[in-house]
Amino acid sequence: MTNSALKLAVIIGSVREGRFAPVVAEWFGKQLADRGDFDVDWIDLAEQRIPLELPPTPPAIDPDLPRPAYMDELTRRMARADAYVILTPEYNRSFPASLKSAIDWYCTEWQAKAVGFVGYSGGTGGVLAIEQLRQVFGEVRAHSVREYVSFPRYYVHLEEDGSWNPPEYNAADASRMLDELLWWGKALRDARSRG
Repeated sequence: MTNSALKLAVIIGSVREGRFAPVVAEWFGKQLADRGDFDVDWIDLAEQRIPLELPPTPPAIDPDLPRPAYMDELTRRMARADAYVILTPEYNRSFPASLKSAIDWYCTEWQAKAVGFVGYSGGTGGVLAIEQLRQVFGEVRAHSVREYVSFPRYYVHLEEDGSWNPPEYNAADASRMLDELLWWGKALRDARSRG
C-alpha cells in the first residue's frame, strides 16, 4: 500500500443469521490483497448499530443533524472513505433493509465518491439489487461505476470441504471493477480537494 492509496470502505450489507456474505467477503479480500492501491476498511453492517427509523428531519435535508452517539465511530469511518464497494445479497429481487438504512443515515458521506458493487443470489447474481442501488446512490450524489461482480447460483461453487471456488472470470470482473473504481475514486478525491 502506498501513501497515495485510495481509502476504500468495503461494506458488507447482509445482517441475517446464517448469511453467505462472509464467504464472498473473504473471496473479495483475496482480490484486494495483491493490489497496493487501496487502503481498505471492512465495515460489516451486522456489527454496527444503525437505526431503521430516520429522525423527523432526515440527514439528506439537514446534514448537520446529530446522529446517536453510538454511531460516531462509524460516521468517522464513512467520512474517511474516498470510495466504497457494496457487497450485497439479493432478497426478493432487491437489496436488504440494512443497506438502505446505512445509505439514508449517511447521505452526505456518500457525495462525490465512487461506489462499486459485488452481488450474489440464487438467480440473478444480485444484479437486480445492484441496479436498484445505482438509483439510490445517484440520489445521494455518489458515482456508481459500471463494472461489477456478480455471483448467480453462488452455492454451486461450494466444495465438500467447505471451500468456495467461483469461476476465474469473477476475478477478472473484480479486477476491472477495482481499476474503474480506483480511477473514479482518485478523480473525485482530487475534485473534492479543490472544493
